[in-house]
Amino acid sequence: MPKIVIIGAGGYVFPLTMIRDVLAFPELQDSTFSLMDIDPVGLSRTAGYARKLVSSHQLPTKIEETTNRREALEGADFVIVTFQVGGLEAYKHDVEIPRRYGLDQTVGDTLGPGGVFRGLRSMGVLDGIASDMRELCPNALLIQYANPMAINCWFTAEAGIKTVGLCHSVQGTSRMLAEQIMGFAPGSWSYKCAGINHQAWFLEFTHEGRDILSELRTGVNAFARGEGRSDNESDDLYGGGREQVRTAIMNLTGYFQTESSHHASEYLPYFRKTVQDVARWVPERWDYYEICVGHDFEAERARVEELTTKPLQASEEYGAFIIHSMVTGIPRVIYGNVKNTGLIMNLPQGACVEVPCLVDKQGIQPTYIGDLPSACAGVNWGSIAVQSCAVRASQTGDRELVHAAVALDKMTSAVVGLEECRKMVNELFEAERKWLPQFA
Repeated sequence: MPKIVIIGAGGYVFPLTMIRDVLAFPELQDSTFSLMDIDPVGLSRTAGYARKLVSSHQLPTKIEETTNRREALEGADFVIVTFQVGGLEAYKHDVEIPRRYGLDQTVGDTLGPGGVFRGLRSMGVLDGIASDMRELCPNALLIQYANPMAINCWFTAEAGIKTVGLCHSVQGTSRMLAEQIMGFAPGSWSYKCAGINHQAWFLEFTHEGRDILSELRTGVNAFARGEGRSDNESDDLYGGGREQVRTAIMNLTGYFQTESSHHASEYLPYFRKTVQDVARWVPERWDYYEICVGHDFEAERARVEELTTKPLQASEEYGAFIIHSMVTGIPRVIYGNVKNTGLIMNLPQGACVEVPCLVDKQGIQPTYIGDLPSACAGVNWGSIAVQSCAVRASQTGDRELVHAAVALDKMTSAVVGLEECRKMVNELFEAERKWLPQFA
């Protein structure tokens, strides 16, 4: 009977999705879920829905709720982290302060000033979680769902915690390429992907056992030009219209990457320097902060109500599959964000990389990739420089490393000069000081 802790359980849909995913496996239905959040209102809501889910399916699952993190972590086997430290209040600063300097982030949760400061806020909390886990559940696996994924996983891995970070961009992008763009039937295609989170590369792609990388490049370029169509472009998981940004990156490196054109446009210097650039590369405006602020909570409540009674079936998220494999020994391959211990030879050792991993009773076993194609590694190195400075800044409390992290960001350096960048970072420090105890 595993004990599964969810830290940040006060959200609406995702925590309940995680619980449903686990309980879709009969072998895990006697689990104990310890739900923890600093918001007692959101926590109570999630716990209520979780108990309704358990009751409606007549399961033996135990649901606990607490605002005390140490109480939740005592004796845990798995710890799922899904939080946004500072919530929308902090996120508003992440996006609005840089915009005053001409820096328009479409999401701002991975790189750039938004990603760096979200990472600093997260690491301030993860430091305490890691300390508690070393004492209370030293053998537990930390399953990281919070962004910035690479920064957070790098930090907790160096803190001595067994860590894997999970993102659905690999699964979603592979399906978009194979089924929406190329028109392949489900189950007829496979792939190999590696790199870093939000910048992993489809190194191999096969259809019915045949290498189709060259055909894929041709098909993606045709799609970007407006030829062909996806089955339902308006429901594209990752947006970005005809994927002009990712197509340009593919043509630069030779390989398609895993994160949306909206998001990918933030990671390189070419796409968001001016309003005209943005209109050319990402014609459909997609602002994640505005989406968060405009959430239809009534629709989400209805969705959560439905989740409590509909038949149990695991989603595409890897978390429950990992738990099931580690409990039962059934082997699976997932894509995880893990410490680079000789896995990708031409990326910095110790950084966080995203690679295929075998999972069974022995836990997460990352697979060896070797060298990435040189251009792909070159793109990744630029992002890793930002991540490295952010991690070291949080570990040491060195504000100068935060200035370096933001200034080294590719999009930031294309738009903001060094003196203005320093002013911007100082404004962010001042606005977010209450969430940054490591810099006190």
